[in-house]
Amino acid sequence: MKVPPLSERHITEEDEQDFLAPPSRHKKRSLAARRAALRPWAIGIGLTVLVAVASVAAYTLAAGMSSWTERPSAAATPTVHPAPAPTVSSEPAMSGGYEIGPDGVLVRPAQYAADIYTKPELPEAAKENTERGAEAAAEHYLALLVYAWNTGDTQPFADMSDPNSEFANSYVRDIDNAYESGWTYRNESRVVHVLRLEPVPAGEGNVQPNTIGVKLQIVSSDGVTCRGQKITVKDDEYTSTLSLFMTWKDGRWIETQGRVISEHEQ
Repeated sequence: MKVPPLSERHITEEDEQDFLAPPSRHKKRSLAARRAALRPWAIGIGLTVLVAVASVAAYTLAAGMSSWTERPSAAATPTVHPAPAPTVSSEPAMSGGYEIGPDGVLVRPAQYAADIYTKPELPEAAKENTERGAEAAAEHYLALLVYAWNTGDTQPFADMSDPNSEFANSYVRDIDNAYESGWTYRNESRVVHVLRLEPVPAGEGNVQPNTIGVKLQIVSSDGVTCRGQKITVKDDEYTSTLSLFMTWKDGRWIETQGRVISEHEQ
């Protein structure tokens, strides 16, 4: 770069004032000039810093808001470990050697199921309108009562009874109630003696016409009885007296009155 000679430079009034001014003023003007020159640069840096800080603050606020409004991540959700399921035994619940059924009642042993008991058939002798026919009918009536205890089927016993017989109705109620929450098996009764067999006059004590009184000595055992989850075993035999009024009606013998007295009550 070519610099013109001093003699060719144009001298301004400002140059003359600077030349005539004292040195201290030169320093002040020089410092002021530098500050003036630095001011735009400093302002630019400051604006840049403010913009950067504002950007960081805006990003931080946005990030914080986002994290608050968004659903928690899977990592932030506490892991819940379910309690282990209780071990279910494949073995049925038992009580006293008997399986407990779903209804809470002990299950009747299969070898003593109700269907192993056969409904007694009416013997031919019981179809006769004679004293011997009344006796055979009375023994068959006892067999139907034993069948009802061992099976819960009271219908055959009720069919051979007068509807107004309190003796028969009480047994039907007892057996029906027993089988609502239990069962019975090995119940037995057998006739050992015929103590009395004779016609009974009608009209006395609500005795119906064509009635034969039959008095039997029987030996019984109650067998095994279940009520809910309670088992009662009574295999001991005991003796009783069974008195029945058998009445010939509509071509067959039916029970119209009855009474049983055990040896402990005699």
